[in-house]
Amino acid sequence: METIFAPATARGRGGVAVIRISGPGSGGALEALSGRGRGAPRMAELRELKDPVSGHVLDQALVLFFEGPHSFTGEDVVELHLHGGVAVVDSVVEGLGKIEGLRLAEAGEFSRRAVENGKFDLSAAEGIADLIEAETSAQQAQALQQMKGTFGALCDEWRDQVVRSLAYVEADIDFADEDLPEDLAASVLPGLTVLREEMSGFLADHRGERIRDGIFVAVVGPPNAGKSSLVNALARRDAVIVSEEAGTTRDVVEVRLKMAGLPVTVCDTAGLREGVGAVEREGIRRARKTAQEADLRVWMQSAEDAVLAFFATAEPQDLKLVNKVDLVQNPLAAADIFQLSIKTAVGVGAFEEALSNSIEKMFGRGEEPLITRTRHRKELEACVNALDGALSLLRVGGETALIAEELRHAARAVGRITGRVDVEELLDVVFRDFCIGK
Repeated sequence: METIFAPATARGRGGVAVIRISGPGSGGALEALSGRGRGAPRMAELRELKDPVSGHVLDQALVLFFEGPHSFTGEDVVELHLHGGVAVVDSVVEGLGKIEGLRLAEAGEFSRRAVENGKFDLSAAEGIADLIEAETSAQQAQALQQMKGTFGALCDEWRDQVVRSLAYVEADIDFADEDLPEDLAASVLPGLTVLREEMSGFLADHRGERIRDGIFVAVVGPPNAGKSSLVNALARRDAVIVSEEAGTTRDVVEVRLKMAGLPVTVCDTAGLREGVGAVEREGIRRARKTAQEADLRVWMQSAEDAVLAFFATAEPQDLKLVNKVDLVQNPLAAADIFQLSIKTAVGVGAFEEALSNSIEKMFGRGEEPLITRTRHRKELEACVNALDGALSLLRVGGETALIAEELRHAARAVGRITGRVDVEELLDVVFRDFCIGK
C-alpha cells in the first residue's frame, strides 16, 4: 500500500493549513521532516520541519500521529498543522514529494481508503462530500446525518430483509426433499410486499435532493406586475432589470437565495400575454415551462387589472399576491391573496415571511433519512423493480428459481448504495468529485 499526502485545507492564506499523510510510511515521513519519530498517538507536538534533502527549515508546526486502525482512513495517519501561508504549504508539499515511497493523493483518495478499510460506507462518504459543499444550515444538517450513516443503516436493513427472504426461497429449492414447512417460498410474500411499499414511499419523497440541489420558486404573472421588483426585494439587491416597458424580461432569470436555512433559486419569468413577437413568445414558453417544473409558484398580478380567474390554476402550496395596491382604492381581496406594494414596501415583509414558512413546511429538515443523490434513487428504483418481479411470480406460484434470481438482483441493487456488493465498480463514480485532501 502506497503512502499518500495532500493538503486537507483550501489553498490560500490563513492562520492554519493542514497537510494529511496516510499509509505505512506516515511515521517515516514525519521522521524525515522533523528528525524525530512519530511520537505518542493523538498527542500534539510542536516540531521544526526541515526539507528532507537540503535541511532548510520550512516551518514550525503542530504534528499529530494517529495509529491505524484508529484514524480517518484506518491506516497510520500524520497531520501537519502548519502556518497557513501559500509558500509554507508549497514548500512542505515539495519536501514530502522528495521522500521515497510517498506520492500526492488523488481526489477523494483518503475517503476512498476509509471506505475500503471499513471506517464507513459509500453513502456516508458522499455525506462528507456534501458537508464540504454545504452552503445552508439545512444542507449542513442533512449532510451530517448522512455522514453519521443513518441512511446507510436503513439501506443495510432493507438489504438484510431481502437476503432473509432469498434464504427462504433458496431453502425451498435446495432442500425440497427435506421436512420443511409447506409453501416456504410463498411465506415471504407479506414481508416483501410491506418492504416494497416502504421503499416506494422513499422514492416518492424528493426532499433530500431538493435540500442538496436547491428549491425552485417561479414568479409568474402578466407584464408589469412587478415580478422583477419582487425578486430584487427578496434578493436585497438589483439582481434583475426593472422597467415600465412591457416585455423587458424575455428569459428566465435565476437568483439564488437562502430562506429558512434552505437553498432557494427564485426564477423571474417573462410576462404572460398574447400577441407578441417571436422572441417574447419564446420567453413566455420558457416561463410556462419553468412554472410547471418549479417546486413552488408565486402568482402575481398588478392591482390595476387583477382578476380572480388568473389564480384558478394555482396549486394549494402556491402563493397568490396582488402588487401596486397603493395605486387603487379597492384592490382585489381574498383570504389567501397577499396585498402589497413593492414601491412603498407595504406588505413585502409579511409576504417574504409567508414564502419562507411555505418553503420550510414543504422541505424543512426532519430527522428521518432521505434520498439525496441520483445514484441512490437509481439503485433503489432497480431494487423496487426487482421486488415487483419477485412479487408477481410469488402471487401466481411462479418458478422458484426465477423468484430467487429477482431477489438477488434486488439485494445487489440496494447493497450498492452502501457498497455492500460490487463496491469496486462504484468507487470511481463516488469519489471523482471529491477534493484532493479528502
